[in-house]
Amino acid sequence: MQQTKFKTIILLLALILQTAWCGANGTVINVIDGIGHITIKEAGVQGAPKGSSIQATINGHYLMVSFTENLGQVAIAITTDTGALVDCTSLLTPNGIQYYIPDAGDYIITFTLPNGDEYYGEFTVTE
Repeated sequence: MQQTKFKTIILLLALILQTAWCGANGTVINVIDGIGHITIKEAGVQGAPKGSSIQATINGHYLMVSFTENLGQVAIAITTDTGALVDCTSLLTPNGIQYYIPDAGDYIITFTLPNGDEYYGEFTVTE
């Protein structure tokens, strides 16, 4: 009887952890010392996925982006969550760039690779 109760509790804890983990999918994760790591998602990928080669973090009003491998000339666009353009540029990778986002709010950063593959990440700037 005691062993069955223990197994049931362990199984319930495992299910709760999986639910919590899956429920956090797509949100800003790993906030350490005020730095939020932005999850990069696929918008349209034709070749081998390269999203893991794009690293983006937000620290206050500063957005930092780095590329861990050579992806060629990458177009970067930052928009508000309503679609208003904040900034756009093109960057030769592997390299990194930093942006200052002056206004608090919700934003989307989009990366377009030379082959047309698109990736994006959503983030929030707070006061």
